[in-house]
Amino acid sequence: MNQPRRTYVLKLYVAGNTANSVRALNTLKNILEQEFQGVYALKVIDVLKSPQLAEEDKILATPTLSKILPPPVRRIIGDLSDRERVLIGLDLLYEELSEDEQEPLE
Repeated sequence: MNQPRRTYVLKLYVAGNTANSVRALNTLKNILEQEFQGVYALKVIDVLKSPQLAEEDKILATPTLSKILPPPVRRIIGDLSDRERVLIGLDLLYEELSEDEQEPLE
């Protein structure tokens, strides 16, 4: 029996509409639609418009992706172009590898 997938809560911190910010958002949306299939909540925070949110969460560089749930909190800094690094950072690639190892061999 398949267990329900966990819901991921993510925050993407960007600084305006820069090329890196747009690339990070587009890459993340692509990953989320392919890998998470609707079991996520994403909040995009522009640190130029809401610097207090970046300060509260101790964000020092943008773009930064922060995975809030499920624990542990993880952060990925950069334009998110390295898909494997993003999946590992979100603990998704590790889970897929673990699930593959648990399947019975035929």
